[in-house]
Amino acid sequence: MEKKFKTLELFAGAGGLALGLERANFEPVALIEIDTDAAATLKLNRPNWNVINEDIANISSLNLEIFFDIRRGELDLLSGGAPCQSFSYAGKRLGLEDARGTLFYHYAIFLQKLQPKIFLFENVRGLLTHDKGRTYKTIANVFKECGYRIDKKILNAWDYGNAQKRERLITVGVRKDLDLKIKFPLPHEYKPLLRDVLKNVPKSVGAEYSEQKRKLFELVPPGGYWRDIPAELAKPYMKSCWEMEGGRTGILRRMSLEEPSLAVLTSPTQKQTERCHPLEARPFTVRENARIQSFPDDWQFCGSMYSQYRQVGNAVPVNLAFFIADEIRKSLEVLQ
Repeated sequence: MEKKFKTLELFAGAGGLALGLERANFEPVALIEIDTDAAATLKLNRPNWNVINEDIANISSLNLEIFFDIRRGELDLLSGGAPCQSFSYAGKRLGLEDARGTLFYHYAIFLQKLQPKIFLFENVRGLLTHDKGRTYKTIANVFKECGYRIDKKILNAWDYGNAQKRERLITVGVRKDLDLKIKFPLPHEYKPLLRDVLKNVPKSVGAEYSEQKRKLFELVPPGGYWRDIPAELAKPYMKSCWEMEGGRTGILRRMSLEEPSLAVLTSPTQKQTERCHPLEARPFTVRENARIQSFPDDWQFCGSMYSQYRQVGNAVPVNLAFFIADEIRKSLEVLQ
């Protein structure tokens, strides 16, 4: 039987990254998630997983080897992605002490204490330019301070079997004592479109537009936006946005079946970044968004409708997670 590699996931959310890792033959020691609904989603779908619904700050201060029953250096992979926050730069060393008070600090403490063979840190591409680049520079310095060689790359989910243009910054680190090189997955030739994933989608909860907004969207053709309806109708809807510079292509934006979705959002209705269904004047349902994020149809989400939308929108696309995890697995197999 093929060996399963051990992973510990922080900021696990609703399981997009965890599902990709599972498909690549990783087995979680534990998954830590503070949001009660997201933790309930994980427990419902994988009752055998050790899901810890807790603030990571309450755990990072513990003796992690005893708490997780795993010796320092034994863990194969630490995975997750801390929300992006500015650092204090109090010490101006751009190191671990400057990260105190942020969620990333706790990710770094896990890394420092457990010394896994490899870590996977995923985040929004904007992290690279956040605070004029100082935030990511600090993060990179902390990773090196913890004893890791790092490599980073921006990957687009559309290149890896997801019908969605969604860019993520992927940082992978290898412990310096290991002679390993991690490759990033090569882009696929086949890139799915919305018509490939919106067939026979199971029914689920979904938001609706106001009557006024619905009538406007009925006038927008698939692939179109506010410029495709009469100005006398678009202007009252857009209000102050009408005078703004730029294309404002997200306003009254209707997707087409012949394109990938724009990045799935945490809310179904955001005026500046609409994602109207191609064939009906409504937002995508939770289940349709889950398809676009490549969640399997049997993966259920807990909580209110808006909580479900948020969980799906915050997730790492499952297919993207799998192809990254598969490359990490190949590297780990060299050690066996």
